[in-house]
Amino acid sequence: MSSSQWSYLLKNSGVWLGSFSQFSPHGKLLKETSSKLTLGSDDGKTIKFTLARDGNPNPIVNEFSSLNRNIFLFEDGHFAKGSQQFSPFSVFGAEYGYVRCDRRCRLVQLFNKDSHFDSVTLIREFREGGEGIEREHLTIEQLEGKWRGEALTLYPDWRNSEPYQTQLTLKREGNILKQTLKTPFMNYSSEGTINDNIITFNQGNKENRVLLLPDGASSTTPVKIENRQSFFLEFGWLVETNMRLRLIRQYDDQGRWVSITLVQEIKS
Repeated sequence: MSSSQWSYLLKNSGVWLGSFSQFSPHGKLLKETSSKLTLGSDDGKTIKFTLARDGNPNPIVNEFSSLNRNIFLFEDGHFAKGSQQFSPFSVFGAEYGYVRCDRRCRLVQLFNKDSHFDSVTLIREFREGGEGIEREHLTIEQLEGKWRGEALTLYPDWRNSEPYQTQLTLKREGNILKQTLKTPFMNYSSEGTINDNIITFNQGNKENRVLLLPDGASSTTPVKIENRQSFFLEFGWLVETNMRLRLIRQYDDQGRWVSITLVQEIKS
């Protein structure tokens, strides 16, 4: 672990008041509990983590002085962690987190042992005593337009990475959302079907589902992870009317985690 990864984690320090909201695979709210998370370090070498949730008399308390290989952080403190290897017949998932001023927004995606998308938990957190505000439920109208961004990809072997430019165009036509993504490495177009707060993209035997969630959040996952096929997972957060963050985990056709990408994009 590099010292920079440790310093990036410390950017999440504070006392955070929030809620855990669990949604079904179709975006229906199942349950919600309030929470209080405290994260910080007295000496910069050991981090203490305490999580108390409403209805649970025993808070989770952890202390650690190093990070495992499952978590990768970016300079602003944003992070992603999760299974390094997908395998059939086992529970699989990922967690993401953004930190910005007096706000944190986190997401957990889980798949069951049949490799079907099982649930998503949205965690909205506000710095105690801060001025953080919650954004409205994400809508198609907010997503429509041309987004120009900068992306940075991190790899498990810590190879050197350079930022690159991205362009994402989203346009609604009836109940269809047309998407075009351009980077130095790809030029990709697809169409998704809109049904309330769900957008479904079908390509061949792959079906990806986008859930539009409260607080400007979105979750993108396969409906079912097919064995020996590459796939990706994504968590997006609309932090301002014209600014969006996206974290993307890529897996190859052997089920191995190969990269995590942070995209910071502005709508023109």
